[in-house]
This record gives sequence, structure tokens and C-alpha cells, in this order.
Amino acid sequence: MISRWESVVPGGPEWPSLIKDDSLLDAVRALDEHSRRTASICTGAFLLAAAGLLDGRRATTHWRFADQLALRYPKVTVEADSLFVRDGHVMTSAGVSSGIDLSLALVEEQLGADTARAVAKDMVVFMQRPGGQSQFSVRTHSPRARQEMLRRVLDAVAEDPSTEHTLATMARRAGVSTRHMTRLFHDEMTTTPARYVEPVRMEAAQAMLAGGDDPLATVARHTGFGSPESLRRAFARNLGITPGAYRTRFRTTDGSGDTARVREPHAPGRYTDGSSR
Repeated sequence: MISRWESVVPGGPEWPSLIKDDSLLDAVRALDEHSRRTASICTGAFLLAAAGLLDGRRATTHWRFADQLALRYPKVTVEADSLFVRDGHVMTSAGVSSGIDLSLALVEEQLGADTARAVAKDMVVFMQRPGGQSQFSVRTHSPRARQEMLRRVLDAVAEDPSTEHTLATMARRAGVSTRHMTRLFHDEMTTTPARYVEPVRMEAAQAMLAGGDDPLATVARHTGFGSPESLRRAFARNLGITPGAYRTRFRTTDGSGDTARVREPHAPGRYTDGSSR
């Protein structure tokens, strides 16, 4: 009797030709038949779909290819923003980094949360990253400011979110009027100073909550929110959960396989699992 194992199908840029390889798809089906769990990373979901293993299931893949997966395989319910999705014995993940999230979930399922935490710590990664594929670093993925004075202001916000970053202090730092600073943010960042600062502070707070056990008062003070209540309001407004609930997400990979119910920033009432508040 063949023992049962976990099968993981990797992705790659050659997926358009691989999904036409009948012998490869037969091999994927054979692996699935003898596996406790079948998983894919990134565009590996296309091979699972081509083999018929995702028919009637929820699945995800890299955001860049999610529309193609849904178009090619209408029997698959594509959750484009999920980091990884489990539906029955089949798991699919988004990009390569999300494959780490999926792998940690498999480790936790087989060996327990303590072992998964130890592996995550050794790899210097989070146990589980709440949210979805659309959540990226504010500073890295914001439009690049053309004005050097504005770049200095943005760098100051990122380097120390706890400092006062009002419109007036930003203008003084850049040596311009508040009106001119407002115009710079509007023209180059397509936002306001206040709306830029809060997501940066949110990222800092998320990192502190995920990486340590500091009291909420300490997290709020070090990230510029000032008080635990202000921190709670910001989390409710941006993520739809409390800071405590966010921290809990990093104590487990959510081995149940349910998609993390964390709302996308600035998308009121919508969760990454597709449900509403």
C-alpha cells in the first residue's frame, strides 16, 4: 500500500505550455490520489485546475494571473486577494512568499502550532500575514515624489512614525507653506498628508503587534497613535479588527484553513473572504 503524503505543485512562467502536457496532468492527478493534501504555489494553481482538481472549489493564485485563472476555468471560484485558500484537501497559494504561509499552515497541521512558530522564527517570517495580496508597504509602493523636499518629508514619516507629522510640521520641515505642502501631496501623492501618515503608522503598529508582546499603550505611543483607544479606532477603520485580534493572528497560521477575515485598508465593509460586515 502506498503511504499518503503532501503533494506541492510549484508555479513558474512556463505554465501556459505545462497545462497542455497530458502526461504531466496525469501525474498531478496520480499524486493527488495518493496524497493527504494537494497544494500549489503561485501559478501552480493552473496545473491543478487543468487536471480538474479545482472544479467546484475555491482557489487563489498570484494576483497578476487571477483573472486568467477565472477565465480559463469557470468551474473554479477564484479568490484573487487571498494569500492562500484551503478547500477540502486542496490548498492553493498566491505568490512565492504566500507559499511560505501555506507551508507553515501544513507544518502546523501535522506537527502543531509550537513547531510552526519555531520554523517561522528560524526563517524570520510571520506565522500568518493578515490581509490579502493588495496590502503592500506604503512607502515602497507609493508614487515616487519628484520634489526632493517632499521625499525628505516622506522619509521622515517612515523613519519615525511616532513623531508629530501634522501638516504644519511637515510644511516647516520642507520650508514651504501649509498650502504648498497640501498641493504637493495632492499633485504627487494623490492624497492628503493625514491620509498618507495613518497607513505608515498602521504598518508600524502591525509590525510591533506581530513581533512582540508590548502593551497596547506602548504600541500606540511608539507608532504615533498616542493612546490605545486611538489605536483601536485606526484598526477598526482600516482593517476591521481590533489590535488584539490582529496580534492573535500571528500566534497561529489559522490551521482551519479559513481565509483570514481581515478587511482591506480603506475598503469599508469588505473582508478578504468576500463576505460583508
